[in-house]
Amino acid sequence: MSLSRVVGSFALVASLGNAPLQCKHDPDPTMRTEDSAGDALWSLAEDFRAKGNDEAARQTLRFLVDRYPSNRHVPAARAELEGAAPAPSDAGTGSAADRK
Repeated sequence: MSLSRVVGSFALVASLGNAPLQCKHDPDPTMRTEDSAGDALWSLAEDFRAKGNDEAARQTLRFLVDRYPSNRHVPAARAELEGAAPAPSDAGTGSAADRK
């Protein structure tokens, strides 16, 4: 067996050994670097509310519910739109910049 075949075989085995590191996997949601559109809308509504612009907050929440119905903030947004008190902001809902 020639040296080039041995080296070629070794390179092939070495590259296959790294294959699991290259496979697709679901990202850890706690390690996100960007907000989803729904998360950004929720943060925007919170900002409007904090600045006393309740109408803008309600319009933003309506848009969130209508446009992104599967977003994790929709249940709280619906509750607020139906007259419940604003949902408390939890630490995991800030913008991506806040999580850095």
